[in-house]
Amino acid sequence: MLRHRIIPCLLLKDKGLVKTVKFKNPTYVGDPINAVRIFNDKEVDELLFLDITASLEGRRPPFKVISAIASECFMPLGYGGGIQSLEDIKTLFSSGVEKACINTGAVENPSLVKSASDTFGSQSIVVSIDVKKNFLRKNVVHTHSGKRNTGLDPVEYAQRVEKMGAGEIFLNCIDRDGTMQGYDVEFIRKVTDAVTIPVVACGGAGKLEDVNEVLDKGAASAAAAGSLFVFHGKHRAVLISYPSKQELEGTLQPVRSIRPQLEERI
Repeated sequence: MLRHRIIPCLLLKDKGLVKTVKFKNPTYVGDPINAVRIFNDKEVDELLFLDITASLEGRRPPFKVISAIASECFMPLGYGGGIQSLEDIKTLFSSGVEKACINTGAVENPSLVKSASDTFGSQSIVVSIDVKKNFLRKNVVHTHSGKRNTGLDPVEYAQRVEKMGAGEIFLNCIDRDGTMQGYDVEFIRKVTDAVTIPVVACGGAGKLEDVNEVLDKGAASAAAAGSLFVFHGKHRAVLISYPSKQELEGTLQPVRSIRPQLEERI
């Protein structure tokens, strides 16, 4: 049996936490340090912070903010947003981050992924792939917080970044972001079937049954979610939470690996 990770994905904007819907209309949901402390108490598997304006603004990661977050974080921490160089990654790791999540930088400078993997080890290098459907309903890779259409096919691009040395793929479906209507399981399965490295699925989780579906039918190695862990009820009241181990065990069905080679990677 695989031990699947269930990962809160938290969005940073101007030193605060926000949540978007389809990468638009960011709503303030709280202070990142307070959120980390809550997730510490809940004993979450892992945390991922994404700065949603760093690449758009052409700036480096907010290292002071990240260092403050990492100093409070008792679980593995990943960060993405504005990563453009090995020096950026080195600074993140020295601040307490364990995984560097590269998105725009991987498209604009593919050699960065290989250099980072060679320097720091592939297990610490994640390539984030944001996908959005075009007018033909075909998924296409986007960068700069979903604002720029690269024209890249996400399945082919996923295979490419694996060859570059990425140790993991963070696959985010823009059209499902914040909708809480479930993951795009069919599409996610196409990507997981095309690569051998772990794929973290994100975008659309509204209940634990959605998580179970993407781990089972989508064959994702892990599931990430934002709204599921920061909103409560039909009126989307802000309430940062995480299911107990008993709730997870009662909802999530054991999922056997269809790709045994991943068991040693997770």
